[in-house]
Amino acid sequence: MLADALLGSFPFELVPPPSSARFPDGADYRIEIPSVEGPKVLAAVVKAAAVQGLTVNRVSQGSGAMLHTEAELREMSKIAADNGIEVSLFIGPREEWGVGAMSRSAEAAALGGSIRGMRQLRYAVEDTLRAIECGIRGILVADLGLLQVLNEARTTGKIPANVVFKVSVMKAPSNPATLKLLESIGGDTFNLPTDLTLNELHEMRAVTNLPIDLYLEAPDSLGGVVRGNEVADLITAASPLYVKFGLRNSRSLYPSGLHIENDAIAIAREKVHRAAISMEFLKRDGRNFVQSQPGAKGLGVPQP
Repeated sequence: MLADALLGSFPFELVPPPSSARFPDGADYRIEIPSVEGPKVLAAVVKAAAVQGLTVNRVSQGSGAMLHTEAELREMSKIAADNGIEVSLFIGPREEWGVGAMSRSAEAAALGGSIRGMRQLRYAVEDTLRAIECGIRGILVADLGLLQVLNEARTTGKIPANVVFKVSVMKAPSNPATLKLLESIGGDTFNLPTDLTLNELHEMRAVTNLPIDLYLEAPDSLGGVVRGNEVADLITAASPLYVKFGLRNSRSLYPSGLHIENDAIAIAREKVHRAAISMEFLKRDGRNFVQSQPGAKGLGVPQP
């Protein structure tokens, strides 16, 4: 990098050492666009990525499978399958959308995404089965008990073996011991806190070879970090890494729907734009990182 030459009189060394782990296809990183709320937003992401010359490997969605008709789920499956993209849908219901008040209090935000009682647990399992029947192979989970139940179902062949369980940022582990716990109950890919340092990322990477998901730009509700220019160092420390592009200074979309669909589309397009900018920084770095191609091994690409 030219910057290194200009700063040559100032000692600098990347700490920690580079990760040696990779995705199953040998790639260092994949691009994820979060909060892609429905088939029209997904279609807009695909189109925007084509304009930018960008490969999007995964989209995720917070409103969740339960707020889509089966026709919409099948449409998302078809669009994503045609483009080799994983679709990871949040599974509901969730406590903060229910009748209980505690999860909506300032002192109990950590309960967000949890499932309350056996009735909600049953609904969540049914939501998962419905999504899988519609072709979805990426399941975004925030409740640890649900993750364990679904993992047991996958292990025993009751749901397909190629379903990918993504642990939500709402349950992001902040230390290696918690990350190992999440892996032990079935997590396949893990959102980490948006503000981890390189050394903290290295500590997390040291206990697992499974993919890590990290917001390079996060919405205000998740800290509002804007660090897309750090992409090369983050991949070096934490590969295999899903680099995620949220958007600071944008409206909340959950739960989404027709009433804010135009906003969701505009926000998604700007996330693709942010990803394209970050990829320019990655190219300037010169370390020749490899991105997964569409439909790469290990992606939960839908099967419509």
